[in-house]
Amino acid sequence: MKLKNIKFSLIAFIVIFSATSCSEEFLNVEPKGTALEGNYYTNETEAYSGLVAVYDVLGKQSRGFENMICMLNAGSDDFYAGGGGATDGTGMQSFSDYSISAVTIPSSFWNDFYQGIFRANILLQKLPAIPMPEAAKARFTAETKALRAYYYFELVRTFKNVPLITAPIATSEIYNIMQSSSDIVYAQIEKDLTEALPDLPTSITDVAIEGGRFSQGSVQALLGKVYLYEGKKNQAAAALALVNGSPAGTSVYGYKLLSKFSELWTISNKLNTESIIEIMSTDKSNTDWGNWGSGSDEGNSINVMVGPRSFSRPAVSSAPNYASGYSFNTVTQSLYDVLKSDPRFDATIVDMKSLKASGQADYSPGYKDTGYFLKKFMPLTTDVSTGGGATVLNYKQNVYAIRLADTYLMEAEALGGTGTRAQALLDAVRARVGLGSVPVSIDAILLERRMELAGEGHRWFDLVRTGKAASALAIKGFTVGKNEIWPIPLKELENTKIVQNPNYN
Repeated sequence: MKLKNIKFSLIAFIVIFSATSCSEEFLNVEPKGTALEGNYYTNETEAYSGLVAVYDVLGKQSRGFENMICMLNAGSDDFYAGGGGATDGTGMQSFSDYSISAVTIPSSFWNDFYQGIFRANILLQKLPAIPMPEAAKARFTAETKALRAYYYFELVRTFKNVPLITAPIATSEIYNIMQSSSDIVYAQIEKDLTEALPDLPTSITDVAIEGGRFSQGSVQALLGKVYLYEGKKNQAAAALALVNGSPAGTSVYGYKLLSKFSELWTISNKLNTESIIEIMSTDKSNTDWGNWGSGSDEGNSINVMVGPRSFSRPAVSSAPNYASGYSFNTVTQSLYDVLKSDPRFDATIVDMKSLKASGQADYSPGYKDTGYFLKKFMPLTTDVSTGGGATVLNYKQNVYAIRLADTYLMEAEALGGTGTRAQALLDAVRARVGLGSVPVSIDAILLERRMELAGEGHRWFDLVRTGKAASALAIKGFTVGKNEIWPIPLKELENTKIVQNPNYN
């Protein structure tokens, strides 16, 4: 899909404002019919509906076959693409073995985030003239800017060389848009986030009504992460210190590590004290094969994707009763070896090989099968939706885009992996799972991130950001000077002034 078509998609999804919502549990907006963009945004209710549509693109992390987490896991040293065969999900397979090209990269990783940006640009243009309370208007504006920053951050750290579009544009302009330098894009991200902060609530207190909306705490965490990726370590450390507060304590934003690591993966434990930015899902959207991945589906697709194929177990068995899946993101031996003696192993990896050998369960091995599966997102049969649509597409587990253990370790990294505070931050993450102190260093922090955040979509970025991708991913075919970023999809280059990323021609 070219940028031109994103504009058309924008009209289809944001002009018909009420056609999109993030989930039953998050920003629940009842459909009100259709309206052309020029006649819309006449009151606060319509502005809120537009804001919901901007938020909805956050679902790219976990919804649809082409979700960010499964894709990013596949390119790391912790997982293979897996699935049913070498052509099952060509984009994911080609990223996993580094044959990825402009032809195999799924266009949605580019145009879905631009759809969110275009929606944000229209809302930001319309908000000043909408008759509504000024406090609500300021908050909507702040959330929209923060979301635009989030989407640009995803684009710039995957594709690097992207067009910067901060206002609605005519169709005729699209073919002449050129890419901006990553420095300019990052400057806009910083600007949006810093401008958003003052007009957001410190924290979200009524999670039943507003759970999932951005707060000062979530935007401060995102800003700290952005600074870290830019190499602005002092600014990153300062921003993240506000989010983290005293290690193992409760921060000014109300964040606190959960006492048990395993509770992070209890599906009902949504919007807990460790959650900073959480992607909402529901089992009540009636998603079916006809709209899977379209943006109107609200279920978590990772669940069905990572489960073992044809799972079964005897009537008498100690094995959990997992729901069958498609066997994507099979765990590498490398990650298994790193985690096998760690207290987080049992909440992170299912050793189906051992269960099968002991007669406790059975499954059908898929492509790149190792016998090890990602437990964080493996659903039980009791988690299967009983609502409408295809049951396998309507799982309700939320996912964390940023959580507190993540920001602890990012701050420790920004501090250079040295000093009393960096040591305390690392120790707090380890102490939560009953591990003792180890001397703090960048290598110790990255190892802790690998164990703590396994399967959550962070590892590939960690390797690239710290310059360790070349050695860690050489076995998979990673090429230095090329694979640190993704190729721009071929359709985005046709009849435009967009130039392909280096070494992908």
